[in-house]
Amino acid sequence: MNARDRYNEWLEKLSKEDPLYQELLAIKDDDKEIEERFYQYMTFGTAGLRGKVKAGTNCMNFYMIGRATQGVANYIKRYGQEAMDKGVVIAHDSRHFSREFSRLTASVLAANGIKAYVFKDLRATPELAYMIGVLKTKAGLNITASHNPKDYNGYKAYWEDGCQVSSSIADGMLEEINKVDLFTDVKKADFDEEVEKGMIVILDEKYDRMYIDHVKSLAIHDGDELDLDIPLVYTPLNGCGTMPFSAMMKERGFRNYYLVEEQKDPDPDFTTVGYPNPEDPKAFRLAEELGKKVGAELLMATDPDADRFAIELRNDEGEYVPLNGNQTGYLLVNYILEGRKDAGTLPEKGAMVKSIVTSTMSTEIAKAYGVEMFEALTGFKNICGRIPFLEENGYTYLFGYEESVGYAASPEIRDKDGISAGMLVAEAAAYYRKQGKTLFNVLQELYEKYGFYNEDEPNLILEGIEGSKRIARMMAHVRANLPTEVAGLKVVKTIDYTNGYEDIPASNVLRFFLEDGSWFSIRPSGTEPKIKFYFYTKQDSAQKAKEVNLAIKEDIMNMITKVE
Repeated sequence: MNARDRYNEWLEKLSKEDPLYQELLAIKDDDKEIEERFYQYMTFGTAGLRGKVKAGTNCMNFYMIGRATQGVANYIKRYGQEAMDKGVVIAHDSRHFSREFSRLTASVLAANGIKAYVFKDLRATPELAYMIGVLKTKAGLNITASHNPKDYNGYKAYWEDGCQVSSSIADGMLEEINKVDLFTDVKKADFDEEVEKGMIVILDEKYDRMYIDHVKSLAIHDGDELDLDIPLVYTPLNGCGTMPFSAMMKERGFRNYYLVEEQKDPDPDFTTVGYPNPEDPKAFRLAEELGKKVGAELLMATDPDADRFAIELRNDEGEYVPLNGNQTGYLLVNYILEGRKDAGTLPEKGAMVKSIVTSTMSTEIAKAYGVEMFEALTGFKNICGRIPFLEENGYTYLFGYEESVGYAASPEIRDKDGISAGMLVAEAAAYYRKQGKTLFNVLQELYEKYGFYNEDEPNLILEGIEGSKRIARMMAHVRANLPTEVAGLKVVKTIDYTNGYEDIPASNVLRFFLEDGSWFSIRPSGTEPKIKFYFYTKQDSAQKAKEVNLAIKEDIMNMITKVE
């Protein structure tokens, strides 16, 4: 069945009163739009589903959510009644239709005899990940598009280990999803009736309390060790972060904490920020304005589902400087290890985990404290997926992170957590302030000690069918023309992860190492229409590191952008 056939099927089977029917009718003469919406069924991968909210098989809508949930329900049924009784915990963010999609998800599960736990309102992704362990559910489902633009939504699946589903489980779910006719096979129940029956359970505030208490238990320093008068600013970017972040800051005793008023409440249109990604310095505009008014030393932001976390630091000239995810990672890795060593709680076999596209400076910091840094594919299903292996081999997990502003400080929260990352960064700022230093000073000290690292992570956004095909051509071109020299530096090692490498599973990633220790990596994004690049170098001065990294980046970007 081609795109036009699928389009016609929807027109035939949708009620004329359904808003999606009118939406489809309006594009009846737009072949390109019909192709984009119907050329495929949205792929269910290890990140679940993610796409624009509109009618179509390649989009997020009630029919595709129902189909996916029915498939997930059928997969859970494979594990028998015990799995069905354990049930599924469901969360949602602040986006358009997130609440409605989450209620539909719960209703479909209940109709299939699977218990569903839902929150009263929107909740942060890391709280969902934590609740899987607390409630001992078989799975978790999250209606969120994370940091994507406002017209996106998503459907993220977790398994009983608290991690996002592994490739094998995602494949099993996809197998079941592909059997489901979205118009005839999806079982649905009345949400309120299922609440009355007890098949759908509304989680009360005690579960929020459990999450906040667990986050607070991750503290490295407390009390008189901290200057709790340090001025700090936080923005949730109109997402889920206000409640947990504010509760955590208040209970930790921060007395000079400011919330960006315009961005504290949920707003599915993100009217104050546009693109709600804390990785983008433009997202800090209002935080910077407030920071200057109150003299804040540190600005903090989380994305709409509060799993990503980014910061800006005030430098010695009084200007706010955005840190990338690697740099925040350096500070956190050092702070955790330094604090554990001083307290005498650094384990004999400590371990941390970073992604294969994250800077190796943190590996050097870990090594200095006798801690081993393991690598994993990108994504916290892979980073936190290392935890069972580490525990089985006598290691104590201390921290995991990746360059895309994701940090996991607890083995019980097996996903990136912007709330605990925010607590640790605010705590670190208060700790060093007590010693007469800022986080900016500490970062410079780390460069002086471990070398001047420079990092850059550009990407190319290529949307739609043609964009996807061009990204594939770019990856094929690089593989067919592996560079042997970049910016005058010889390539001394190339790793293609297509078939896996050592204990890293297969993935569409290329990594190149140069003779001076610089390296770079290329991969398509798994959740966005992007091809991503990662450039790293270490030199004997900050300026030289910047110049060398820029030269490497320009060479590679010139090569890749020539591919039509």
